[in-house]
This record gives sequence, C-alpha cells and structure tokens, in this order.
Amino acid sequence: MSRLGTLGARLYRGEVGYDFIGKRKIWYGISILITITAIVGLAVSGLNMGIEFKGGAVFTTPKTSVTVAQAEDLATEASGHQAIVQKLGNGGLRVQITEVDTAKSDQIKERLAQDLDVPMEKIAADLVGPSWGEQIANKAWTGLGIFMVLVVIYLAIAFEWRMAIAALVALIHDITITVGIYALVGFEVTPGTVIGLLTILGYSLYDTVVVFDSLKEGTKGITKQTRWTYSDIANRSINGTLVRSINTTVVALLPVAGLLFIGGGVLGAGMLNDISLALFVGLAAGAYSSIFIATPLVADLKETDPQMKALKKRVLAKRAAAAAKGESAQDESQDDDLPADAPAAAVVGQRQQPPRGHGRNTSGKR
Repeated sequence: MSRLGTLGARLYRGEVGYDFIGKRKIWYGISILITITAIVGLAVSGLNMGIEFKGGAVFTTPKTSVTVAQAEDLATEASGHQAIVQKLGNGGLRVQITEVDTAKSDQIKERLAQDLDVPMEKIAADLVGPSWGEQIANKAWTGLGIFMVLVVIYLAIAFEWRMAIAALVALIHDITITVGIYALVGFEVTPGTVIGLLTILGYSLYDTVVVFDSLKEGTKGITKQTRWTYSDIANRSINGTLVRSINTTVVALLPVAGLLFIGGGVLGAGMLNDISLALFVGLAAGAYSSIFIATPLVADLKETDPQMKALKKRVLAKRAAAAAKGESAQDESQDDDLPADAPAAAVVGQRQQPPRGHGRNTSGKR
C-alpha cells in the first residue's frame, strides 16, 4: 500500500489525526482575512466585465501577418477603447472592442482594413448589445438563489438545519473569494465565468456533504456515552475523509490547471481564462471551506444545544477525574456509556478492540 493510502487508513481508524476543530479560530481568521481582501479588491478594482455585459463590436479578420500585440495597439488607437485581440486557427484575428455603436463600428472596420492590409469586405463585424449580458446575469442570479434555497432545504431534511446553515456559509465564502480573485487579477468576466461560478457550487457542496455524512453516522446516540464531545467526533470525521477530499480535489484541479496555465497562459487561448480561473479558484476554495469552515462551524452551532453542552461538561469532568488518577478517560469507558444499538467503533470511528485475554488460555497453555 502507498504511503498516502496507509495514512488514509490510519486517519480513518483514528490512529493519527490533526486537531482541525481545536484550531478553528485560526481557520476562521484566515478565511475572514481572505474574504476581506476579496471584498476590498472587488470594491476598489471592480470586475472587468466582458463585451456581453458592456456591449460593443467583434471584428473577425482573414489571415494576416500582423501580430496580436500590434493589432491590439492599432485597434485601440482606431477605437479609443482598449481592444482585446485573439489569434484564430486560420491565421485571422478576433478583435473585441467594448462600448461601440453602429456608426463607430463602421469607422473602426474601415481603419482596421487599412492598418491590417486586408480587404474591408472580408472583415466580419458583429454588434453585441449589453441587454443580452444583463439577461444572462439576471438568470444566473435567479439560478443561484434557487440553488441556495434548494441546498438549504435538502441539507435540513437529510441532515439538520445547523449543517444547512454551515454549508450555505461555505458556499457564500467560496463565491466571494472567487469573485474577489477575478477583481484582483483583472480577468474578463464573460458568460463562461458565470457558468464556472455555478459549476464550483456543486464541487464545494460535494466535499461538504461527504464530511457531514460521516459526522451524522458518527454522532448517532452521542448523548448515551461520555467518551467524546461533538467536536471530537467532528474532528474524527474530517480526518477520516481527509485523504478522499484531497484526492478528489487534486484530480479535479489538474485538468483545470491545464486549461488555465497551459491553454490560457502558454498557448494564449484567452477564451479559456474566463471559465478556468473560476473553476480553479472555486475548487480550491471549496475543498478548503468544507474542511476548515463548514464542519467547525457545525460543531460551534451544535455545541450551543443544551444536550451537547451537558455532554461536553460530563466528558470534560470524566477526563479531569481520569487525569487526576493518572489514567485515560477513554480506557475507563464501560459498555453502559455507549449507545444501546451501537458498539464503540460506531461512535468513535475506530475498530472495536477485543477484550483483554480474548483468544488466550487462562491456564497459560497455547
């Protein structure tokens, strides 16, 4: 078995683990700092809205020897607005200029024909109105709102309302960070960006639900024992699903990273940037929030419940008494501390250990 597989097995059995819940204030602080940075970047820089949202003109030229950089300078000079130029597979250029009307479009087309040394009639010009982008944005916001409502209802029914709230906070956290990164980087926001934002919600929710499902199973009959607090079992749930979350996130990030860094960066396929950046940042933020935000937040909310408060008080008192005797509170646990319908293994996520002397002959003979 690989080292990662061995580590995953040990994490699942509870033999090793990291105290994610105990250090939750650190994770909250990091998330607040990142979120504030994203919001400030959004407020200061704003989003670089694409032509679909601002309106403008798109010119497609035949094959030309003019480079992309030269074409950008020429188109910007001809229009008075910043132009975005992309190289097409046939050697032609796609020139995108925002906030251009019909009259201005004809002037730019004539100027491009002269500067690029191509026939004017072979340059295709398409005008894009801002209303189309507004319709897409409105539909996206509507879809996002419906998605959020359905997520809360589903999680409240399948799990409980505290988990639904925690998942909603994690989703808002992921969207805010992704949008803020767009503002800071200055990438163009297109309908592809909107699709990417909606796509990451599913990935983020998947990782969160995996941990929540493990937590739900681990906390059955929790009040019938005095070995573990809710936070203890929440921490074991995170550790038990940690390697799985890392594996699924890495596998999802690799092709997206190829689109972003190779397709968009090396090959210069700018149209890939709008969706790949949203996916890359959203996937990473979703994996982070499911481990460091959603589950710790559930533990905080759950331990405001009177039953969980009383359980925590009993557990801590038992541990203090055991520590005073120089013993382990977990080793002192008796069967009546456990749920009536589950062994210790079901509660703590470990294999139940056989009683001492099991399988041995008390006479000393083998």
